[in-house]
Amino acid sequence: MDLQEYIELVFTDYTLRTITLGTAILGAICGMLGSFAVLRKQSLLGDAISHAALPGIAIAFLVLGTKNSAAFLLGALVSGLIGTFWIRGITRKTHLKSDTALGLILSLFFGFGMLLLTYIQKQPNANQAGLESYLFGQAATLLESDVWLMIIVTGISLVILLLFWKELKLLLFDPEYTKTLGFNTKFLDILITTFIVVAIVLGLQTVGVVLMSAMLLAPAAAARQWTNNLAIMVILAAIFGASSGVLGTAISASHNNLSTGPVIVLVAGAFVLISFVFSPGRGLLFREIRFRKNRNDLQLHKTLSFMYDIASTHEDISHPHAIKILNNFQGFTRKSLQKLEDKNYIKVHGNMWSMTASGFHTAANLYNQLVKAEEDE
Repeated sequence: MDLQEYIELVFTDYTLRTITLGTAILGAICGMLGSFAVLRKQSLLGDAISHAALPGIAIAFLVLGTKNSAAFLLGALVSGLIGTFWIRGITRKTHLKSDTALGLILSLFFGFGMLLLTYIQKQPNANQAGLESYLFGQAATLLESDVWLMIIVTGISLVILLLFWKELKLLLFDPEYTKTLGFNTKFLDILITTFIVVAIVLGLQTVGVVLMSAMLLAPAAAARQWTNNLAIMVILAAIFGASSGVLGTAISASHNNLSTGPVIVLVAGAFVLISFVFSPGRGLLFREIRFRKNRNDLQLHKTLSFMYDIASTHEDISHPHAIKILNNFQGFTRKSLQKLEDKNYIKVHGNMWSMTASGFHTAANLYNQLVKAEEDE
């Protein structure tokens, strides 16, 4: 199907419209809240919480004995919050670091969840569970009520971010200073962590336990490459996340036997890859361009300084010198000589060169700066 047919189908087909809108909203809220997880260096938090939610889903089914999406989400939320507070308790009351605590909780809860799933599979009503959709994600099961729930949570998250923006920003970059100003850092920490848990729980049905952490972190990681401003990063992460949801759904719907969740994660990964390569500030491509430019500038400065040493020994700075005296100089190349002539720093006549007044003045400034830097060291 072409693009026009797909757009028409989005507005006419209930299932596709629901999935597209749901994945877009999920991507936006994950990108928005994931920015805080990335900046707080809690990248594994999403992985730990998503895995910690699995026992809650299994226990909810065992209690009810039937599939109930609302109960599953509630069980996942409770289980995820318990796992989160256990992580906080381990890092605060023991000598273990956060990465160790995250790994422990992830393994413990996921192992317990898989044990419960194995037990459920042996029950007579196991076919009613549909818990495999929470393990690997199944966007096709999204209902309009799920989308409305995502919209409400996203709206509440936006309101909370706006209300506590200054405090959360201070907490990110200087927790100790935030505490000295009288703000309750523990409350702020719990607040943002709780909303991250809620966002992860909302995405389990779409992306699944295994891939949910990527949905939380990838848009934020991509946005971080483009800006140093927190507000712009949050907005960009939300855009990248929403775009990943829409494009992933479109690709999945246009091809047979493609699961929506994994495709969404792959699209988000593509945003990260593009950002890592092409972002002007931190991108690998522009970093290489700047490196080559700086190296070339250094070559020019070294060559010009060497010429300055030669020219400064003569009363007439425009006195011609043979190019061959530069041949053994490490910074000299014919290309650098041409660039210096283009900048009107030197004049080249056949196999002879001479320094212009502009070149001599520029080289003198470079020489003085170098001497000053050596004196400061």
